[in-house]
Amino acid sequence: MMREEIVFGPIHSRRLGASLGINILPEKGKLCNFDCIYCECGWNSEGRGDRKIPSAADLREALEKKLSSCKDAGTPIDSITFSGDGEPTLNPDFPEMIDITLSLRDIYYPSAKVSVLSNATLIKREEVFEALGKVDNPILKLDASSDAQAEIINRPAHSYHVEDVVRSLERFEGNFILQTMFLRSPDFDSASMIKDWMEIVRKLRPREIMVYTIDRETPMKGLGKYTPEEMKQLVQPLIDEGFMIQIKG
Repeated sequence: MMREEIVFGPIHSRRLGASLGINILPEKGKLCNFDCIYCECGWNSEGRGDRKIPSAADLREALEKKLSSCKDAGTPIDSITFSGDGEPTLNPDFPEMIDITLSLRDIYYPSAKVSVLSNATLIKREEVFEALGKVDNPILKLDASSDAQAEIINRPAHSYHVEDVVRSLERFEGNFILQTMFLRSPDFDSASMIKDWMEIVRKLRPREIMVYTIDRETPMKGLGKYTPEEMKQLVQPLIDEGFMIQIKG
């Protein structure tokens, strides 16, 4: 499902409520350094070739127009969410765009949260790390507990090491939300990684964990989802230890 606008919605998010989406990637394509087997936007190769990305000025114009019209209409917004068709931190204007969004949020919807859905691959860059530190909800993905599992699930475009990402995530000192997809495929079952994944969680101690499963059509066929009850059973040791875990089927 491609988003062909810089600002779209609000839509109902099963994790964030009434969410106004921000797509700072190509409006008629997909740009990501992952090619996840479950991505609702499809395979990277199906991205239709558009590589034109919005500028900070483009975002300011589109977001202010949308926030103003939503406020005039009395439309509720719980979260202003950077998601879109790929990895938002790939946009070179990402840090400036965060500042623009925060300032416009404060004017039009001061009670709304600013959220970023990211695969955490670029948080090693200081400017990206600092920008994510400013938002209310830095929601950072870690689907695998080993490089081999990441190759199956996320299919990274370049060298990717779980250990490096964990090291970068430690810099947040727990002030982030960890997001993990649970799924079944012919080559992988999330239950098989649960022990190692929980050890990573204990090391990072994120303020919240979002565990979810497939909700829409996936580019790889034959994937299986988990029920909320199954996911709860898998993460129950962490719940017992006091971790805040949001489970969405």
